[in-house]
Amino acid sequence: MPRVCKLSGKKVRAGNNVSHAHNVTKRKFRPNLQKKKLVINGKKVRVLVSTRALRSLSKGKTKNLNLDI
Repeated sequence: MPRVCKLSGKKVRAGNNVSHAHNVTKRKFRPNLQKKKLVINGKKVRVLVSTRALRSLSKGKTKNLNLDI
């Protein structure tokens, strides 16, 4: 299962670790994804959802979320 949020589309991003001596190594920034059962279009669906998207759902803000699963 890919590590992508089904609602917001957040996914793994690439970046660099930078030490005090400015040695640079590659790293990954992973989204905080949780498995949740959501009722979407009258159906219970288990999806990976970022915590930011869950917070937006709880506040009733669905403008920027993809609810067509």
